[in-house]
Amino acid sequence: MAEQKATNIVWHQGAVNREDREKLNGHKGATVWLTGLSGSGKSTIAVDLEKRLAERGVRTYILDGDNIRHGLNKNLGFSPEDRTENIRRIGEVSKLFTDAGVVAITAFISPYRADRDQVRALMKAGDFIEILVDCPVEVCEQRDVKGLYKKARAGEIKEFTGISAPYEAPANPELTVPSHQLTVEAAVAKIVDYMQSKGVIARA
Repeated sequence: MAEQKATNIVWHQGAVNREDREKLNGHKGATVWLTGLSGSGKSTIAVDLEKRLAERGVRTYILDGDNIRHGLNKNLGFSPEDRTENIRRIGEVSKLFTDAGVVAITAFISPYRADRDQVRALMKAGDFIEILVDCPVEVCEQRDVKGLYKKARAGEIKEFTGISAPYEAPANPELTVPSHQLTVEAAVAKIVDYMQSKGVIARA
């Protein structure tokens, strides 16, 4: 956990709380945390999930690994320490979105179990929906739309998850989506069904 450096600070409570915002939105706030290897389908699933939810009037926002590194986390690399800080920042942003009554959809490899558990600890019970996008590394490598695995095998990319850096799968995720066995539509339907079953969104 990051060290608190600022002093003489006080939390200011607004006149509109989370319950007010959720009532306005017509659904609960939550963080749908997609984790898995590069090429497992996290971003593809996130995009389709957001589209399906938006069609139902659900307020959403995608936080994608590559996109975040263009701005908020542009000063971070892929060392273990930077990966941890990357996820810490995203966890805090996701918490803000959730408090705003929005469904935050994150698509990050987030390889370390402890980092994901830290994000879970930031939130109230039920707010953090950890979804393992499960796909064998061999299949991810066959997809390799970015050419990253090829570069990692050639030694051009250091500390590449699944090749030269570890991936720690969730021990007890809320949901596991075997993306090598399901279509994108089926994977998204499974996630939506889970969200409905937990009352995050209303049943269609």
